[in-house]
Amino acid sequence: MRLKSWLLVGGALSAATPAAAVDGAADLASGAEPIARPTDDPDQAREIIVTGNLSFRNRTEDVNPVLSYDLEYFQRFEPVSVGEMLKRVPGVTFTSDVLEYDGAQMRGLPPGFTNILINGRRAPGGEADRSFFVDRIPAELVERIELVRAPRADQPSDGVAGTLNIITKESATFDGGFLRLGGLLNQDGGVRPSAAAAYAGEIGATRFWAAVNYQERRNPKEKTSYRFSDEVPIDADETSPDFDNLELQEDTRDGTDLSGNFELTAPVGAGRIRWSGLFVDTDRDEDETSITFEGADLELDGIEIQRERISQQTYGLTFDGEFPIGPGELGLAAGWSGFREDTDVEIDEGDDLAGAELVALETLDIEDDEYTGTLSYAFGADPWRLKLGIDLLRKTRDGANRIFEVDGDEIEEETAPGAIFTIRETRYDPYARLTLEPADGLTVDAGLRYEITRRRTVSDEGRADFEQESLNPSVHLRYAPDAVNQLRLSLARTVRRPDYDLISPYRQEEEPGDEDELIGNPGLRNQRAWGVDLGYERRIGRSGIVGVNLFYRDIDDLIELVATGEDPLNGEPGNVYQARNIGEGRLWGVEIDLSTPLDFLGLPDTGFFANYTWLDSETTDPFTGEERRFNNQPHHLYNVGFIQTVRPWEMSFGASLSGRSRAVESNFDETVELRYTPDLEAFVERRFGRNVVLRLSAQNLLNRTKREVFRKYDGDSFEEILDNRAAGDLDEFELERERSGRLFQATLRVAF
Repeated sequence: MRLKSWLLVGGALSAATPAAAVDGAADLASGAEPIARPTDDPDQAREIIVTGNLSFRNRTEDVNPVLSYDLEYFQRFEPVSVGEMLKRVPGVTFTSDVLEYDGAQMRGLPPGFTNILINGRRAPGGEADRSFFVDRIPAELVERIELVRAPRADQPSDGVAGTLNIITKESATFDGGFLRLGGLLNQDGGVRPSAAAAYAGEIGATRFWAAVNYQERRNPKEKTSYRFSDEVPIDADETSPDFDNLELQEDTRDGTDLSGNFELTAPVGAGRIRWSGLFVDTDRDEDETSITFEGADLELDGIEIQRERISQQTYGLTFDGEFPIGPGELGLAAGWSGFREDTDVEIDEGDDLAGAELVALETLDIEDDEYTGTLSYAFGADPWRLKLGIDLLRKTRDGANRIFEVDGDEIEEETAPGAIFTIRETRYDPYARLTLEPADGLTVDAGLRYEITRRRTVSDEGRADFEQESLNPSVHLRYAPDAVNQLRLSLARTVRRPDYDLISPYRQEEEPGDEDELIGNPGLRNQRAWGVDLGYERRIGRSGIVGVNLFYRDIDDLIELVATGEDPLNGEPGNVYQARNIGEGRLWGVEIDLSTPLDFLGLPDTGFFANYTWLDSETTDPFTGEERRFNNQPHHLYNVGFIQTVRPWEMSFGASLSGRSRAVESNFDETVELRYTPDLEAFVERRFGRNVVLRLSAQNLLNRTKREVFRKYDGDSFEEILDNRAAGDLDEFELERERSGRLFQATLRVAF
């Protein structure tokens, strides 16, 4: 059985620097050119927390393609987590259960292809594909979100699909404090409270920020699965002559998040130093009860109860500084991020609820630590600037996945060989970045990043060492002939590192199929891609903006599962697989976004938001040899919404509608067709004076449905399964429907 781990977020470095800074340590730490705000004039809390003004996407001056969204862009709809924020930005989607926004998929590729940073720094987490579950990051701690479509040389090369950089609030851009009280109400009557407090100020010359957030969440879902012996219409039910069985499942996820961050910034001579930290502690219970009925008479066939108890903690501590030395500026940064997970799973089975007994236990323990360091020196003045630096990383990941079979009072461990392992990874990434301004309005940024990766994997199955070096160039051009228009062109090489479970030298049972085994391959190389982005932005009126971006990715060394021809050690009639670098693929598409007040129509208090992404791709299926799209990539994504301010009443209201087209996942012995119905959200708020706002918001107003169609194939050998798949000879056809119900939230904010 495969455990679903929930990722926390860690690591904290602040992002904004004084406008006069020249690519110092803070720029490096943030991973993107900051939107400069003078440190002696930070925004007041009431201007952010209690505002009747409309907020739109920022127009950035980055030479590489970056979209920036302040918290105010999202806050009216009261997102609980970063995941709920990201679903509103162009090109980002989720293949999750209803009301779950965990593994972000940029441009429709699997989550592992998206690089997620916290203030420009990676943080370790529990997911095997190295992705972050962004629904663990509280929205309350966020200042803005940046979509980095192509990296510069002084930014990490990870992120074939792109990078999502989450910038937390910090003292240089915030002054004052706020309190927040709220409650979430599920459609079935379940209520969960939330609270937050934060304050930013100064003591002498030292500025500080501190915040804490408490959030309880609950998501009760109902799933219905109809299974048939042959393909039937998608609206079929138990009256179909090909009907086999019906499964009803209740799946409730109930958890508590406690999080906080702090920052201290102080001047040192002509420079400055900064300390910052972040923690997130999550306890989550997932309870599933599945009841299966067979035949046209729907006779009870069995019960399965699964209880999953998840405890996760992430910690981050960071120091950084910038100091004028000689003709330039020296940047220093160092940090530690730690992730801990302790998950226990119990499974009961029986003929009915009363007779269900414990049959299996599984535990997952992960300890993950990353130590990072940065040294850089930037010098020069218009029309050229040069930055030289090196990024260092030392990572250790200890994992233990233990499995136990239970028979009455007897418990027998059946942990696979090598399931207790250690992965150590060291990276040295020197880089050089040159920025030129050869003409008015034209900026050229060119650089080289040389990545050296050394990895060692150790288990009771032995030790395996791996080393890879990669030169990743990047070139970016920005042309802004006036204050209204700007054009960007980027070429960059990016990488995706292999999944932990694919390089761990042990046999995983029931992967990828129920009767199969998966052998780890410590020698997997990084997947690499050449990418091109061409974008145009135009300012609309005082604060509106419209943008169009074309992108293309050519990916080499794709990792695919290959059948080895061995027989499984568990004696099942399945197959043994190993991941290898044998594939290639291409990805392309168009991203359009618009956010503007409708003042040109005489409606200055009406804000309109919309974005649309069209996606396509091509890769070779490793099993069938046929050309297909990347798994779970929809053809298009869309978001559209409005906000209306009623100034005489000190009120605002708004709504947004989002959706996506169907997607298909192709596995060896099954295909899965995935569809979601549209998602509608709305809010209404009332402001009281300058310091208080009361907001009511609602999610999933259309009672969104997740619909999956499974076509499953069987056979006594690898070849027979592929033959049955080619002939369309189904072993089982399944229709699954999932609903979660509407979710309502009331929030009171007080700024001071």
